Amino acid sequence: MREYIVQKGDTLHRVASAFKLSADTLIVDNPWAATQPYLISGQVLYIRPSTDRKYVIQPGEYARQIAKQFGVELDELRLANLGLAEHDFTEGKTIVIPEDHQDQIVRLRGEYGYEDLKEDLAALAHRYPFIEVGSIGTSVMGKDIPYVRIGQGTRKIHANASVHANEWLTTPCLLRFIEQYAQGIDRTEEHAGTSQWVYGGSPRDLLEHTSLWVVPMVNPDGVELVQQGVLPTHPLYHDLEKWNEGRADYRGWKANIRGVDLNDQFPAYWEEEVRRRGKTGPSRRDYAGPAPLSEPESKALADLTEREQFDMVLSIHSQGQEIYWNYRDLEPKESRDWALRLAAATGYRAVKLGGSDAGYKDWFIQRFGKPGFTVEVGLGVNPLPMRDYDDIAAEVGMLMATVLSW
Repeated sequence: MREYIVQKGDTLHRVASAFKLSADTLIVDNPWAATQPYLISGQVLYIRPSTDRKYVIQPGEYARQIAKQFGVELDELRLANLGLAEHDFTEGKTIVIPEDHQDQIVRLRGEYGYEDLKEDLAALAHRYPFIEVGSIGTSVMGKDIPYVRIGQGTRKIHANASVHANEWLTTPCLLRFIEQYAQGIDRTEEHAGTSQWVYGGSPRDLLEHTSLWVVPMVNPDGVELVQQGVLPTHPLYHDLEKWNEGRADYRGWKANIRGVDLNDQFPAYWEEEVRRRGKTGPSRRDYAGPAPLSEPESKALADLTEREQFDMVLSIHSQGQEIYWNYRDLEPKESRDWALRLAAATGYRAVKLGGSDAGYKDWFIQRFGKPGFTVEVGLGVNPLPMRDYDDIAAEVGMLMATVLSW
């Protein structure tokens, strides 16, 4: 075995992914890692040699056949096995099967965090020049809050994710759709405007008629706290310990780094939400803050919305597989039909929700009188397990494609 010194930002899943191992394998070789909620910089992990996925060529098989069988691209199979010819195969030869879809930019390499987001956005903007990437503001700790924009059309759609810290899986799910959308536009251009993307329809037409604005991680400080915990050197260390009620594990944390629930921050009957929640000070969840839009993250999102005057918004949360579409009977009449169509596309339930105020979609409906939706993806306990990523990403893709194409 080799030794690996834990670096800042490392988690069991991130280290395991880097060495092509499972987190369970790391725990077997480092049993102490299961007894603490987070890795600490400077700790030493023992790493066994990775076990690449291998396959023995069967009689009559050829490269394209094997690539299809394992769901990888032919070029990926060739890169993993230099000198491999498509038809001239040697029966009984052992070859390496690469990981699925290595050409994809948006992939899970352990917990999907703020650094992953920045790297993937830079790579997407480089590969697809029609993608615009920028910032809507900064978090409490000074992190940029990135946005992605595709299209110049007059119809403006907005979607956001990771408003709640322990719902971070929503970020790669939404960003995966952005990559698929961009791939569809690229293929359409390559095939003289005749190509169809994975969800049907023409991405080029959508590009010309729609502007899609996405804020994939509204709460970067909170996401980092959930995934990595907090060290005594953090300026809010003692406050966070108190607000988390002495827990060393922050995976139940929904709020921003100041203990404010960002989805209770919007000026839509905010005072009633404060009374309903009953929280009078910072907490891991449900504290609405000292005033509406007191937090830089919620303020930045509201400012973007005021500036762009979106025609529809979606806030992606987890979990429950439900779509909330109403607010105090202020929603436009088409909102229910929209919700039913989105439910049909995803298999989720369209729910008329009562007894909730101060959320982003609540404020949007009240302020602009246009359709707004909160979508609860997946099922289980937050943070949702990474094994659910592919299924939830597909559902988010169907949701977003329906919004863009209808």
